[in-house]
Formats: sequence, structure tokens, C-alpha cells
Amino acid sequence: MTYLSGAFLIILAGVLWSVQGLIIRLIPDAGSWAILFWRSAGMLPVLALWIGMASRRNAVSEIRAVGWAGVLGGLGLVMAFSGAIYAFQATSVANAVLLFAASPFFAAILGRILLGEWVSPLTWFAIVLAAIGILVMVGGGLAGGAMDGNIAALASALGFAIFTVTLRWGKLANMLPAVALGGLFSMLAGAVALGLLGKAVLIPLPEIAISALMGAITLTGGMLLYTVGSKVVSAAQATLLSLIEVLLAPLWVWLLLGETVSRGTLIGGAVLLVAVLLNAYGGRAQRA
Repeated sequence: MTYLSGAFLIILAGVLWSVQGLIIRLIPDAGSWAILFWRSAGMLPVLALWIGMASRRNAVSEIRAVGWAGVLGGLGLVMAFSGAIYAFQATSVANAVLLFAASPFFAAILGRILLGEWVSPLTWFAIVLAAIGILVMVGGGLAGGAMDGNIAALASALGFAIFTVTLRWGKLANMLPAVALGGLFSMLAGAVALGLLGKAVLIPLPEIAISALMGAITLTGGMLLYTVGSKVVSAAQATLLSLIEVLLAPLWVWLLLGETVSRGTLIGGAVLLVAVLLNAYGGRAQRA
């Protein structure tokens, strides 16, 4: 595979991920836990099929081989998946996806604390810059009554950072079995939460279909494309290419649902994106 082919796959993954906020907004009745349950139910068969085809082994054996690192990573994905769904329902899509971009900085801090990984001065500067951008965005959300959605978006970013750090801790070359564990744990978490809240797992059939297809196509499809493309594209460049999700997600809801973007989101998001670009540049320079 050539570099251009890999870059195209990563961009296509970002395009798929960018429509998830719009799709969740189009589900009128189901709550976050029901969407989490059925979206995870849709992603698991696709992941199991892909893992089996790629490894030519039983998917269950591949999942068991990831060990405790995969288990912890899967639990981190439960936080990432559930926080993202709630954030899309509770705050603006622009707020949510921009705050998701804080994940690399959480990963850098956790990697330093838990794995002793060196963090460059440029990355520390980018972390401080990102924190300023996040404070501006969250402050705007507080004024607009969307603080819980902003906190959920940050929890989602932290969950994905935990997933990333556990993969490095376990030195897992293939992240898809850990993603499958995350889907399984998310189904269980959704079912337990619905039971505790006294709500039914069964929701209207059209909403089940939308949630399951979202898991099978946009979430899992994007993950598979990103995994394949990142084999020939460096991590820093892949991070930059995947920013297409951050740029497109607010555009879809603006075009189709008329959702506007607040001034705080624009200012804080711009600062956060500059921090992400600095971090990606620092990672590329370090690898060079």
C-alpha cells in the first residue's frame, strides 16, 4: 500500500466518524445507554468477522490473547463511547468533537505518570495551550447550560486516552481485539444502566436499526480504515489527517439541522486545534 492510499483511508475514516454526532441527533427518543447498547451490538459482529479474517484464527482466541491490557483498554472505551454519546445529546456537536481532541494530551500526561514516557517541552506547551482552549469552551458551555455535555466530552477524551496508554503498556500491536472488548463491555454497561434506571433495552425498531448501523458502519468502519491506513502513515501525520472529523462534524449539523456554533466554541476550539497541530508537529519532529 502506498502512502497516498493510506492517507486516503485515514481521511475516509474521519469522514465516517464525523457523521456520528448528526446520526445521534436524529434519534429522537432513545437515551444514551440504549444507544450505547445497540451501537455496540452493531459493531461486535463486524469486528469479530474482521479479526477472524485478518488473523485466520478464532476471534475469541484473539480477544483472549490481549490479556489485562486489553481488558483495561476495553473499560477505557466504555468511558469513551458512553461519554461521546451523552455529549452529542447534551451539548453542541462542535463543542463535543473539539473537546474530544484533548485526548492526545490526556494520553501524554497518563503516559508520563504511568509509563514514565518522556514528554517534550513543545508537548507540555501544547498541553497548557489546550487547557486554556478547553477552559474557554467549557466556560461558554456553563453559560449556555451545557456543562454536563462538556464534562461528558472530556470524560470521553480521557477514556480514549486510557485505551491508548493501556495498549502501549501491554505492547499490543493489534488494537482491534481490545476494541471488541470495549464493545462487549459497553453492551453490558448499557444493559446494567438501563436496568438500574428502570428503562427497557428495547426501543423503537427504527432507532435500533440506526444505532446498530452506526456501530457497524461509521464507528467500526472508521476504525478499520484508520487501522489499515496507519500502517503506512506516521502517527503524527495520521493525527493531522483525522482532524477532518473535527472540521466536518459541526458542518453536517449546521447544514442539516441548523445548529449554530457559539463564540466560546469558536475561540476555544481554535486554540485547542492550534495545540493539537503543535503536538502533532512535535511528535513528527521527535520521530524524525
